[in-house]
Amino acid sequence: MSSFANLKRNRSSLDKLTKAIEATQSGSSESGSKDDTRFWQPSVDKSGNGMAIIRFLPAPAADGDDALPWVRVFSHGFQGPGGWYIENSLTTLNQKDPVSEYNSTLWNSGIEANKDIARKQKRRLNYVANIYVVSDPSNPENEGQIKLFKFGKKIFDKITEAMNPEFADETPVNPFDMWEGANFKLKIRNVEGYRNYDKSEFADQSALFDGDDEKLEALWKKEFGLKEFTEKKQFKSYEQLKGRLDKVLGFDGAAAAPKTKAADTVVSSFKDEDIAVIDKAISEDDEDLNYFKSLAEE
Repeated sequence: MSSFANLKRNRSSLDKLTKAIEATQSGSSESGSKDDTRFWQPSVDKSGNGMAIIRFLPAPAADGDDALPWVRVFSHGFQGPGGWYIENSLTTLNQKDPVSEYNSTLWNSGIEANKDIARKQKRRLNYVANIYVVSDPSNPENEGQIKLFKFGKKIFDKITEAMNPEFADETPVNPFDMWEGANFKLKIRNVEGYRNYDKSEFADQSALFDGDDEKLEALWKKEFGLKEFTEKKQFKSYEQLKGRLDKVLGFDGAAAAPKTKAADTVVSSFKDEDIAVIDKAISEDDEDLNYFKSLAEE
């Protein structure tokens, strides 16, 4: 259990968070159900546009002094001849995952059709953090509440840019600081059928509750623990995932991944219309081809 005194004393240091970001960007490491009322989701209008103001909160007291204010979880979501594969990836825990291994074989085959499958089966990266809902015009009942917020790489990039500004005349800001942080103006646009967050931005630095320590401590102690999202119980075993993957891909447990043109049979079984649904869910927040390049080098 962390103490409020430690939180306030260490609030201005960006070193820990910056190093954590560097580690996530150089290494490899979706939880949160729509039915989990702890999670907040921004609403959009009929045009697909929406706006809300939130404040990212520091690491929760329950997670201890060394905890980060976010956790990240990799997952896979795709459809094959045998149904859907929607599972958390063991790579979140730095363990071997059957989909990543299969994608590696597909990528290393050198066949473009196989690479296309690997792209469509790639990992999705999500972050989970505590937020304070400052303004939610579409759902005002959320205002003043602590919620969990699941978001992707695009929003995390905004956080990274705030902590590590590009220009020398810009002041680094710790978005998770309750005293010297900043509200986040989440702006959603519909761009070619996808949610776009490019217009989102941090406001000027300000203290929550005008810096009232009593109110801030009460808020902090109500935060949700984040460690549960990376606990082992959130992930199926390698054997369970392998069995599910073989069923989804129609391998029936026999399964050497394709390395030659024989793979065309597998490739053709994936219909564009089947992939379209999950492709819609996999937004531009996802990892790029650097992931697959790293697989090819293993």
